[in-house]
Amino acid sequence: MRIEVLGSIRATQADGTPAPLGGPRHRELLGRLVAAEGRMVTTDTLVDDLWPEHPPPRAIGAVRTFVAALRRALEPDRPPRTPPRVLLTEGPGYALRLPREDVDAHRFQDALARARRTPGEVTGLGEALASWRGPAYADVTGSAWAERERARLEELRAEAVELHARLLLDRGEGAGLVAGLRDHVAVHPWREPAWTLLARALHLAGRRADALDTLRRARATLAERLGLDPGRDLLRLETDILNGTAPSTAPAATWAGPGVPLGPRTTVDLARTLALAGGDALVRSRSDRLAAITAAERTGDLALTARIIGAYDVPALWTRADDPEQARTVVDAAVRTLAALGPDAPADLAVRLLATVAVESRSADQTPPERDRARDAARRAEALARELGDPALLAFALDGVFLHSFTRPGGAPARGRVGAEILALATAHDLPAYAVLGRLVRLQSASALGDLDAATAHAEAAERLAAASEAPLVPVLTSWFRARAEAARSTEPGGPSPAAVAARYRTADEALRTAGMPGLHRGLFPLALLGLRLLHGRPAPADPRLDWGPYRPWTEPLLLLDQGLVAQARTALATVPAPPPDHLQEALWCLTARAAVRLRDRDTAARAAAALRDARAEHAGAACGMLTLGPVAAYLDEAEACAGMR
Repeated sequence: MRIEVLGSIRATQADGTPAPLGGPRHRELLGRLVAAEGRMVTTDTLVDDLWPEHPPPRAIGAVRTFVAALRRALEPDRPPRTPPRVLLTEGPGYALRLPREDVDAHRFQDALARARRTPGEVTGLGEALASWRGPAYADVTGSAWAERERARLEELRAEAVELHARLLLDRGEGAGLVAGLRDHVAVHPWREPAWTLLARALHLAGRRADALDTLRRARATLAERLGLDPGRDLLRLETDILNGTAPSTAPAATWAGPGVPLGPRTTVDLARTLALAGGDALVRSRSDRLAAITAAERTGDLALTARIIGAYDVPALWTRADDPEQARTVVDAAVRTLAALGPDAPADLAVRLLATVAVESRSADQTPPERDRARDAARRAEALARELGDPALLAFALDGVFLHSFTRPGGAPARGRVGAEILALATAHDLPAYAVLGRLVRLQSASALGDLDAATAHAEAAERLAAASEAPLVPVLTSWFRARAEAARSTEPGGPSPAAVAARYRTADEALRTAGMPGLHRGLFPLALLGLRLLHGRPAPADPRLDWGPYRPWTEPLLLLDQGLVAQARTALATVPAPPPDHLQEALWCLTARAAVRLRDRDTAARAAAALRDARAEHAGAACGMLTLGPVAAYLDEAEACAGMR
């Protein structure tokens, strides 16, 4: 049996006979199990993935029916009453068990992994690329899981095309690659390696002028679309061709796997581009960035080091770092370099270093002096950038100002103004990544103020910008906002049911799970569910599998109270710290207030009321644009009443 998903989903018997997979839902379920790569997928997850909006009343029964039909199709010769060998029942779900070579997507990924390790595997990689018949899971539309898999596999396909071309060109072959690489560049114009490979193929085919024209177009495209300077490989190739020198073998740095050294500038440009792609690419970008900074510091060139540190001006929206240790390392390098450059440091480098300190200093465990240093860096970067009149630098500096505007609850209007300025700068000066940031900041501000119409408009605008600039993380974030909006409407007559909202949150969480942003993802889904239950006066979710992440201290008292453990809840409330100054501080203060009211703890209620007073007009948790606990005023009023302040 062979299963193919690199195109429409289909299966064939060993003799090439197509397997009768059934209707669209049957094929989608099979595709979902293929995507799990042999891991068990629970029945609940299959229901959520197949019917994200409105599962039918007998959805679990339907899944079982689909599984039975697929088993007949995949194992037509299996004797009655014998256990299946391909589509297995495991615990609360199902798993597809086939050798990896019998599934085209797995075979492709394995061929790419081998070619990364062994250049001689170029033939196998070419065969794997030839197995693509169109977009992965092409006949599954409108499903979040399929969109994620399509994006992931397409990124691997682009890498494979480039690696295959490089291996052939390094062997002196590949003049016939021109047409294919031209198509590849047209689809992926932001990938600098693709341009370099196309120019090498043109030069190998004796088309020197076309090769130089391609490199010039590459420089213009990268500058216009991403604001990137050309990397070392592209510049060196252009110089070789202009000098009439045979282009040297392209260094493996741009394409190779782990362990291959990269030039600092090439690496940081690659890291910057990868960060905008999200997922595994975002994770890789963080390690690549550190490698570039380390290499730059070893040169002893302070100006180069400053440029490498400050070149990673990727907009940041969330106030918790995804990798706190890495962020601290970057901040330390920026502080060292700034001190070494001294008061006469070039102003543009000083802005970049200061803005880097501000943007990267957003870990919840920061000390008060570290927070003060970061806020001061944000203010200094903004002031210097305004003096220079450089819009791109000012947008970078304002990102730091935004991230440190969460000093106390109630700052949504001020953050909205910062977002509006970032958006105006980005629109006037063609800074697409910052245009997206400006829209998302304004979405968050409108969400915090309960203006769902304005927030929806900003979400839609951000999605249009993301589609044009290829920023796949944006729909992940806006899907959370749409769930947050549905949560608010679930309290209105005729609004969606809490179960439907919970399903939307779950779908959004699945997309976020693989987005490469653990600082945002961990604990967010349980907190959203808790907010939904509070909106409807229901007890906190008691599922022991929920990971409350960094929000556990503030949710623990309510979780214990709803289990009837009053004494333990009182002990937990007594140790609750003040929330960190981030997107969710209002939500955490409101949880503290609610627990204090239920336990009649006047002192804690008074402390929470004092913290929340300036946020009376806002909605708890909604400053993140991704969840809501309802109006702050409701929590504030009951806390003030409990504390005897009314």
